[in-house]
Amino acid sequence: MAKGVSVSAGAAKVKGNFRRCGCGGNFSLCGVNVHVLPAGPIQTNAYLLTSRPAGGAILIDAPDGVWAKVDPVLRAEGCRLTGLWLTHGHWDHTQGAAEVVRRTGAEVCAHRADRPLIETPEVMKSFLMPGLTVEGVRVDRWLDDGDTVDALGETVQVRHVPGHCPGSLMFYFPQAGAAFSGDAIFRGGIGRTDLPGGDFDQLERSIRSRIYTLPDTTAVFPGHGEATTVGDEKEGNPYVGA
Repeated sequence: MAKGVSVSAGAAKVKGNFRRCGCGGNFSLCGVNVHVLPAGPIQTNAYLLTSRPAGGAILIDAPDGVWAKVDPVLRAEGCRLTGLWLTHGHWDHTQGAAEVVRRTGAEVCAHRADRPLIETPEVMKSFLMPGLTVEGVRVDRWLDDGDTVDALGETVQVRHVPGHCPGSLMFYFPQAGAAFSGDAIFRGGIGRTDLPGGDFDQLERSIRSRIYTLPDTTAVFPGHGEATTVGDEKEGNPYVGA
């Protein structure tokens, strides 16, 4: 049986392969646990993936203060964080990255197009919220469209989905039927394209060619807000339809 994913901490109800696991708002495909950890000044979703049998964990995105939420989960599940995957370089997804790396030594993975944002975040000064500071973090591994990453017993597909940000990535778990989309697409929305490096036409192409080509039942976990599915967005997204 393929390994799967369970989702906790207030995740939205999603269609597809997910089934209720019988407690609160949790969902399960069995195997890998996904802890939804909104953090930072604009409540950016971080996703902590843990596997008790493997003793390992992966964090997708690192908003400010996320370590305070990650640490107790790792301790409770007896897992060690080995990887930090950044969906893109905008400050609200990277502000807590340096602390996470200092605490764990996790390997940082991202797309090279966002290197200036991640490693020299002062370039984002023009669109930072007043009073905010962001510490840069060194990327250990550059990922690109078509790459695969082995994590927690599953081979994860990397899809480059630029348009919101030049280096936007989506991480697709085919066996689990789940994708982590960053800010490329949301439930009933898409990422803004008015920031430096944004391009609506490019984002539309990314969504059509890299997201809408996944099975309709694929659960999509975005950088903000509730989960959705590929099928729901193809049918009802007001910005990019099927």
